[in-house]
Amino acid sequence: MPLNPTTSNQIPAPASPALRVCIVAENASFRFGGEASLPLQYFSRLRAREIEAWLIIHGRTRPELEALFPAQQDRIQYIPDKWYHKLIWRLSKPLPRRVSEATFGTLMVLVNQMIQRGMVKQLIRDCKINVVHQPIPVSPKAPSFVYGFGVPVIIGPMNGGMDYPAAFHGAESWFTRLAVALGRGSANLVNRFVAGKKDATIMLVANQRTSRALPTCARGRILEIPENGVDLSIWTMPDPPGHLSVKPAVPARFLFIGRLVDWKRLDFVLSSLAVIPGAQLEVIGDGHMRPAWTALSQTLGIAGRVHWLGWLPQPECAQRLHGATALLLPSIYECGGAVVLEAMACGIPVVATAWGGPADYLDASCGILVDPSNPEIITKGFVDAMRKLIAEPALCARLGVAGRKRVEQFFDWNQKIDRIVEIYRQAIDEYSS
Repeated sequence: MPLNPTTSNQIPAPASPALRVCIVAENASFRFGGEASLPLQYFSRLRAREIEAWLIIHGRTRPELEALFPAQQDRIQYIPDKWYHKLIWRLSKPLPRRVSEATFGTLMVLVNQMIQRGMVKQLIRDCKINVVHQPIPVSPKAPSFVYGFGVPVIIGPMNGGMDYPAAFHGAESWFTRLAVALGRGSANLVNRFVAGKKDATIMLVANQRTSRALPTCARGRILEIPENGVDLSIWTMPDPPGHLSVKPAVPARFLFIGRLVDWKRLDFVLSSLAVIPGAQLEVIGDGHMRPAWTALSQTLGIAGRVHWLGWLPQPECAQRLHGATALLLPSIYECGGAVVLEAMACGIPVVATAWGGPADYLDASCGILVDPSNPEIITKGFVDAMRKLIAEPALCARLGVAGRKRVEQFFDWNQKIDRIVEIYRQAIDEYSS
């Protein structure tokens, strides 16, 4: 029988090499949450798929990781905490947050990355690493020493390039605004000399805002992928979607989850609660603003309706979300906002300021976005939204179901890892071609 002319001369494409991934990060912790959890998500989920992966991080969270991954310690390398780490940290403490992050925070990251460079090179020699991934810091302008290894480097997903809403520009001192402006203005020059982002094979961004904020010297391919994902085995619906109760909660119970720091602006929610009789607020998290906001709740006469729960593990946060009227996030500087997605995954509507990450995640089908034009408008927006959700439990149920579906479609960590694995393979192919 003659051979098929369309197939007889075809040469099979060479099989892609098995992935051997090195994840490089400044910090890694589920307990700290936020961007610190991202390296652990990648590492743990790659290992769960039996993909060869290693993790290089600072040793400050070593006890947590030894407890979480006792059988994987041969794949985790730690930077020891030295005297110069402590000195940099002490010098940063008196400065305003954004100045501290842009100066001593960046210095700390670069010091650690210089140490990590040698560790990565050794791993490449010993373990045949064929792709390096730096998931944090997520700032698009932060310089990176993760380059020059002879294998492809992927940086991100990054998320940033934003500022406070216009009405809040004056909330920071002129010194902070000047320091941030100088830092951003010098980012292109710094990234030309510290060539991580200039030389990266692929840079991942969460949105177009972040893409526009990347250093102009970047030469690699830019792909868009969400920064945050949701573990749907933790953040679950309390009932099947078709059986959600539409009975009003008695009394209404709202949640805030996050660090108690100035830009979260919990004061807007406390002021709103003061004009909604009977409604309760549970605050999960801690931070330096807790004493001030506790005092404000007393001044407003609502101390008995505000419950300060401190930090809780993720499964306990999920349980607190079940049955809540809504999650409230009045932040005015939220590049990401994973808590928004986690509440959506639990079938709970979200009320958030229409700024940054929450505006990327939410729409009218699954939550309520509040105009951040000025403090009075924000407070009124939260009052109106909270009253509406209390009065219309069927709306809460409808928004909750839509939020869960949106998370399942776009933000499931399993789907995100599928995409990351594809990107790893693309990077290897492009680097070797």
